[in-house]
Amino acid sequence: MLNLIWAGFFIIAFILAIVQSLHGDFTVWQQISSSLFDSADSGFRISIGLTGVLCLWLGLLKIAEKSGLTEVLAKILRPFFHAIMPDLKKDSPAFGSIVMNVAANILGLDNAATPMGLKAFAQMQKENPHPDRASNSQIMFMVLNSSSLTLLPITILMYRYQFGSANPALVFIPILLATSVSTLAGFLATAIYQKINIFKPIVLSYLLGGVFLIGGIGFCFCRISPDSRINAAMFISNAVLFGLAILFIAWGLLKKQNVYENFIEGAKEGFSIAIQIIPYLVAMLVAIGVFRAAGGLEAICSVLEKIMDYFAINNDFVKALPTAFMKPLSGSGARAMMLDTFKTYGVDSFAGFVSSIVQGSTETTFYVLAVYFGSVKISKTGAALPLALFADFCGVIAAIALAYFFYQE
Repeated sequence: MLNLIWAGFFIIAFILAIVQSLHGDFTVWQQISSSLFDSADSGFRISIGLTGVLCLWLGLLKIAEKSGLTEVLAKILRPFFHAIMPDLKKDSPAFGSIVMNVAANILGLDNAATPMGLKAFAQMQKENPHPDRASNSQIMFMVLNSSSLTLLPITILMYRYQFGSANPALVFIPILLATSVSTLAGFLATAIYQKINIFKPIVLSYLLGGVFLIGGIGFCFCRISPDSRINAAMFISNAVLFGLAILFIAWGLLKKQNVYENFIEGAKEGFSIAIQIIPYLVAMLVAIGVFRAAGGLEAICSVLEKIMDYFAINNDFVKALPTAFMKPLSGSGARAMMLDTFKTYGVDSFAGFVSSIVQGSTETTFYVLAVYFGSVKISKTGAALPLALFADFCGVIAAIALAYFFYQE
């Protein structure tokens, strides 16, 4: 599947370039050529840029692992994750890293979530009977990461504030609901595909608990002023981020561990992982880059707009679709599309509103897939990509529907 999609990006870009050339536009070839080199350079820079973050958080995670903290935290959600990832041993050390990764994603701590996710993937790989093929637990974990349930979308709120939005935090509740739909859709689709019984009492109890948690957070944020929501989100995320580092170190000291030596050991793992993912990330970003440079995204949006016009359907949301199409492909690209929408139509326009919600509803699926599976050298990803894209699709549909419901002139 991934092989065909990767090659498809290049073939479609080539066809689009030929079509544009037949219409007299020969600059497209220069744009594609530039994209080849720029994307390759970008993939390398991103990988190298991850090195420091990976060293930091894998070093801290090693402290938590050696001191037994991850095992303590894993006990909280182990019953649920063991029920949905039955191919992992009940005492698998991966559960601790999975819990830490999910917690970091929920709080919007991207810099911490990726290293924790890579650690979890490596631990799951040790229990994978087919090293070149994704296991069911890895597929489930990847889908949950690509749908990315996020409770505190700080970056989006801050960008809206910087662009002069009258109510930057207005998108908070729609994003919370849209990302919840995306995650739930991805989880249910994967559970059905893997024949996991979601009606087990333990699974239902955790799912209902999650619903009440999300509802409670949404209710609390609705009770405070819009400006206070941004400040509260920033405070909580930053406090939790540094608080985790202090917790890991303090727990290690209490358990009489050599926290410095443990940190160095984990940091070395971070460096090797950062180097290992370079070819996978470069391959994916180059394919996406040439597709975008050839006008693939613009062509899709143009076709959709004409279809909406033909059936006399309100197509105001189409102006925000470049963000939706770019989000699974590139995080920085999607952010650029969102900011371009703010500049072109206004941050408080309907297009700007939809774009903000879409940006917060899903994750960069192809990036996550390339980094996670590349880190353990898995070439056969199975149903991971279609399941993750299904979650993305549901998140985007939910984002558009919620935008029509919540938007205020």
